[in-house]
Amino acid sequence: MYRAPVDEIAFTLRHIVGLQAAIDAGVFPDLSDDLVDAILQEAGRFAGEEVAPLYKVGDEIGAVLKDAAVTTPPGWKEVYRRWIEGGWNAVSGPVEFGGQGLPMMLGVAALEMWNSGSMAFALGPTLTMGAVEAIEKHASEELKAKYLEKLVSGEWMGTMNLTEPQAGSDLNALRARAEPVGDGTYRIFGQKIFITYGEHDFTDNIVHLVLARLPDAPAGTRGISLFLVPKFFVGEGGAIGGRNDVHCASIEHKLGIHASPTCTMIYGDGFVDGMAPGAIGWLVGEENRGLACMFTMMNNARLAVGMQGVAVAETATQKAIAFANERRQGKAASYAGEGMAPIVHHADVKRTLLTMKAMTATSRAITYACAHAIDMARAGEGAASAHWQERANLLTPIAKAYATDIGVEAASMGIQVHGGMGFIEETGAAALLRDARIAPIYEGTNGIQAIDLVARKLPQSGGEHVHGYIAELKAMVEDLRGSNDVALGRAPAKLAAALEDLDQATRFLQSAMAEGRMETALAGATPYLRLFALAAGGAYLARGALAGSSPERTALCRFFSDNMVGECGALKERVVEGADSLAAAGAALVAG
Repeated sequence: MYRAPVDEIAFTLRHIVGLQAAIDAGVFPDLSDDLVDAILQEAGRFAGEEVAPLYKVGDEIGAVLKDAAVTTPPGWKEVYRRWIEGGWNAVSGPVEFGGQGLPMMLGVAALEMWNSGSMAFALGPTLTMGAVEAIEKHASEELKAKYLEKLVSGEWMGTMNLTEPQAGSDLNALRARAEPVGDGTYRIFGQKIFITYGEHDFTDNIVHLVLARLPDAPAGTRGISLFLVPKFFVGEGGAIGGRNDVHCASIEHKLGIHASPTCTMIYGDGFVDGMAPGAIGWLVGEENRGLACMFTMMNNARLAVGMQGVAVAETATQKAIAFANERRQGKAASYAGEGMAPIVHHADVKRTLLTMKAMTATSRAITYACAHAIDMARAGEGAASAHWQERANLLTPIAKAYATDIGVEAASMGIQVHGGMGFIEETGAAALLRDARIAPIYEGTNGIQAIDLVARKLPQSGGEHVHGYIAELKAMVEDLRGSNDVALGRAPAKLAAALEDLDQATRFLQSAMAEGRMETALAGATPYLRLFALAAGGAYLARGALAGSSPERTALCRFFSDNMVGECGALKERVVEGADSLAAAGAALVAG
């Protein structure tokens, strides 16, 4: 059973990514050390004792659709009610609408624990939190007053409706349409697919945020608007009214996250008797600027999906370590007991488990650092706020892509540690891999995250912001070098070399883009993102080793440096030298 690593989470927040420094500087005046500890401890307890027991029944039974209504697995609705009663949906929500207004850092830490307990359970609230941010920033005061309080509390849930059968990553192809009624409302028509928690029995109402085109909209993404479309109309005082013309036509039968209903939603087909066809919606933001509004929700969701990767990696690691200490096979030089040795004594198993631990620690640090940047941007003003917003922009694609890749890798390694039993459903190791596999795909595939990093984030501040960040990472490693701790071995030198590889690859990509060689730059985008994450993750491990005065942290930093960070040199070569061979060999893949 999952046990939340509360101490590790707290240490990462406080001493690696900057929460303690922010508290000491008065950035969060209402936040004390005691409050942080209390929140993390209770979140960990709830995740382990309430959410985690849902996992097996959720995976085995899944969500069920009948007569356009979705029923979640036994016990799920009840736990969700206890979850919102505990105020967990409102941790980072706006205070004026009933939220607690706590830093994003605490929100993502709690989100890690919910997802470790059950990724399928945590998915629904994740989308709601994103909907809250989009509505708060872009909707009219009337819509905020009517919907935000119940969304912040979790009494209602929100969804994000982008994808259509012909419009996945390329929203230029979007066909859903919105027709003005003349009274400030719009009638929405169209089909949306892959809608997470588009229909369910957790809440009395569901608030859909839907992208659609107005009749006179310009072509492409410049002609997309965002609409709020409730499942049920809302009257005075938040009273639930009649049904809107929107319904779930089917749910997907998926590789994983079985308990999370992935819905095909139909808008405006005359589903409601006595109502003219067309789902009634209200404009969010300006006409034809819906994608910009939706990106508020998408960026929130991308960090949240990154947390799913961290969460699965943590759970897989815990499960694998426990199994390795119980399972006995063969002889091992380090085992002096009788009979066969627990497999944790075998060198290959140790290597696998430590790789999982290091991957989890680095992905946790990067995602939490992204949340820290978001918090500092919100708390700051002027140039300081702009600086931190650029930092959040830079780290978001890395956090999403690296952490979700790590989730898949760690889950696969966990199965390997279990051996044949990992392939058997009863251990639960296989379910983690099945769940994890979606995370590198949705909310922008990891390939798209790499393109975003290179094409949009490296040019920030004339290309200088990224170099400022790399300089900060180098300073962390230099601090480690200055400790003169012999237990580190060659870790400082190897981490410094990785950051130099990152520096050189970054300058190469920036030069390529400046010279108009965009194809060359994008050919190296995916290896560059992993290079960036490994180099940054190593620096964060260095900071942790220095701050923790812990033999275990020091040993993990050294292990990472000796066994994993060497990949950075090969990744740099792929970035700098790989474009021509990719183009030449890739030509044979194109049919016709």
